[in-house]
Amino acid sequence: MIVLDALDLPGTKYPAGRVTRPLVGGSSAVQGINFNQGYVVLEPDGGQVPWHSHAPEETYFILSGKGELCVGDERGEVHTGQLAFVPPGTFHQLTNIGHEPLVMLYCCGKGEVLHGRQELAGTLPKAGIDVPSLPPGARPQTA
Repeated sequence: MIVLDALDLPGTKYPAGRVTRPLVGGSSAVQGINFNQGYVVLEPDGGQVPWHSHAPEETYFILSGKGELCVGDERGEVHTGQLAFVPPGTFHQLTNIGHEPLVMLYCCGKGEVLHGRQELAGTLPKAGIDVPSLPPGARPQTA
C-alpha cells in the first residue's frame, strides 16, 4: 500500500503563480497506468494554469477557492466543490479570481503534456499569436 500526504510532497513553482505536486505519475512515487493526478495551488488574485492544450482528456476538481475557467471558446466561473471536464485536444486555462488561494486536483489521461516544461523554459505558446485566442472577456494568459 502506498499512502501519500500531498502537503508534504515537493512541488514545482511555476511562473504563472501556482505550485503543482504530482500525486500519480510524473515525479510521484505512485505511477498509474492510465492517468496522472496532481494537487495544485494557484496564488490569490491571478495565479494561473495558462492557456494550453494536450491530447489527453482532463478534469479539474476545485477543493477551495474560485476561478475563471476557459475551455475552447467558453468562459465561466468555477468554485469549491465543482468538477470541470476538458475534452481531449481542447485549449484551456484556469485563473484564480479570488483573494484566497485556489486549490484543486487535476486528473489527466496518459499522454504527452508539455505546458509545464514550456512554461518553465519560457517557451509556452501565446494565446492569439501562436495558438488560438482566449474566449472574449477572458483574463489574459500570464506566462
